[in-house]
Amino acid sequence: MASSLKDDFYDAINGEWIEQAEIPADHSSTGGFMDLVDDGDKQLMKDFAEMRDGKVEPNTSELAEFIKFYNLAADFKKRDADGVAPLKPYLDKIENLHSFADINANAKDLVMNGIELPVDLGVEPDLKGHEGKKLNVLWAGGVSLFLPDKTYYDKDNPAGPQLMAVLSQMVEELLQKVGKTAEEAHTIMEGAKRFDASLAPFRKNSEELSDVAKLYNPQSFSDFAKSIKEIDVTSLIKDLIGTVPDQIIVTEPKFYEHYNELVTADNFEDIKSWMLVDLVRSLAPYLSEEMRQLGGTYNRALSGQKEAMPQEKSAFYLSRSTFSQVVGEFYGHKYFGEEAKQDVHDMVVSMIKVYERRLANNDWLGQATKDKAIKKLNALQILVGYPDQLKPVYKKLKTKTAEENGSLVENVQAFSTIFLEDNLAKFGKEVDRSEWHMSADTVNAYYSPEGNLICFPAAILQAPFYSLKQSASQNYGGIGAVIAHEISHAFDPNGALFDELGNLDNWWTEDDLNHFHELSEAMVKEFDGLPFAGGKVNGKLVVTENVADDGGLSCALEATKATSDADLRAFFTNWATIWRTKATKEREQLLLSIDVHSPAKLRANVQVQNFEEFYQTFDVHEGDGMYKKPEDRVQIW
Repeated sequence: MASSLKDDFYDAINGEWIEQAEIPADHSSTGGFMDLVDDGDKQLMKDFAEMRDGKVEPNTSELAEFIKFYNLAADFKKRDADGVAPLKPYLDKIENLHSFADINANAKDLVMNGIELPVDLGVEPDLKGHEGKKLNVLWAGGVSLFLPDKTYYDKDNPAGPQLMAVLSQMVEELLQKVGKTAEEAHTIMEGAKRFDASLAPFRKNSEELSDVAKLYNPQSFSDFAKSIKEIDVTSLIKDLIGTVPDQIIVTEPKFYEHYNELVTADNFEDIKSWMLVDLVRSLAPYLSEEMRQLGGTYNRALSGQKEAMPQEKSAFYLSRSTFSQVVGEFYGHKYFGEEAKQDVHDMVVSMIKVYERRLANNDWLGQATKDKAIKKLNALQILVGYPDQLKPVYKKLKTKTAEENGSLVENVQAFSTIFLEDNLAKFGKEVDRSEWHMSADTVNAYYSPEGNLICFPAAILQAPFYSLKQSASQNYGGIGAVIAHEISHAFDPNGALFDELGNLDNWWTEDDLNHFHELSEAMVKEFDGLPFAGGKVNGKLVVTENVADDGGLSCALEATKATSDADLRAFFTNWATIWRTKATKEREQLLLSIDVHSPAKLRANVQVQNFEEFYQTFDVHEGDGMYKKPEDRVQIW
């Protein structure tokens, strides 16, 4: 039986649905977002089946290459016949390494073939401007861990050993499938785990990684290179980008301060084992059905997913992940169109105007900070629906078909190299702020602080988020709140550090910034320690998304109240509806550890408790479960 609206708003709205909803065996969750994902998958798979059968011709050359690749991915007879043979050339590249001298002699080839080295280098936008320009620069990050977060390595976290046992068994079986004896496989995995465990104390956890400003640590490249003994990063970078830069941005200084304790000649074999394990894990999904099923064991244990994705759907997902923008372009033009694109763009503009009014009338910001905030708001770039043009890199993807003796692994590796070359070629060039980082068929949205832009892919612009059949109040409780949420990210604890050009640059007065931090801390406290899924919410981890939820709901509420037929009951109800989710316990616990978003139920319930209009609309009073004392309610924007 569903709860009362006054006691548990989320459950009252969604309880009946939650009782009846079933999580598909190949999923770890179902709900508002996932329903749209599943519906989109079915639409696209049906469309592409007609192209694969020759009933419909692909309308672009890039889409034709995607269909070729999809056919190869879906040809499980060939994948089973090929077995593990396509993996052997890449395994050999690691097997033939016997020292760091060998790694350094082959470093570029290893990197371009997707083989992970014990140093993480890449090209990303600088967070600060250079003479008015935003350039792509060299970054160094911490090397990835086997478990989802460094907190899983804590002695008091029982999930760590449980998951590591599953991972160990899976990898040892994978290694035996590629020709290792049981003893050899065990030795390799034990060595890989030793190196992995040695990294954990010096990696940042998810909470620390969510603090963007602390990821920006410029260093002299020559000093950085000198601090790394065994890997010749100077030669590697020169081979990769054609020059040796003056500077590198280091996201995890502590990791590199201890680097020479971790990467030594004495533990070369452990590092080599770690490289082997990473490669086998990453390429198993592209091999035979047996390897695909086996290679997904750990992730299924991590998420609580009961079964692997069906073959045909897995082939679609593998193909779409490679040709993401190509699929997105097709989806956007067929299922969204220019009229809807303009309509939603106009909604975004209207929400920006609401936000501007709220900033102008803000009672705790000084005028100088208000002026800067409004300037940033008006400079916000808006991406809606789908990109105007496809990225040129997709024209370079040419599938080597089964008739040409091409394997799925061979194509995947070749395409990964092309994408990596494209990324490395951006070094030193101006950042393209119009570039999309989600495809149009993605059910999501994002704000980019370094680009000062918001993006709303076509696939999220559907009911219950948005529909012409819904009332304006429902739409504002759905997509309106999502739009304003993304706008609010410009003024969350991370976004607030960036100016209107997307540069990391403090534009606040000291008093205003201190007050903002006090309000943000109140949002931390509001969520910190709330019980969920057998654990507790980490208020600091989720603060940026909670600040954005608060701002999004606040602005959408104001926009609703300004309409001629405002229905706040419908507004709040749709807000709770879009967050309806049913997930496995494992997935809930995983997200509690690593996700910067609060659990869906808490997003729906806690945020509405901050608004007097909610209490008035549903007649909530002291003693009701949804009641919160006025002095404990938090509103920032």
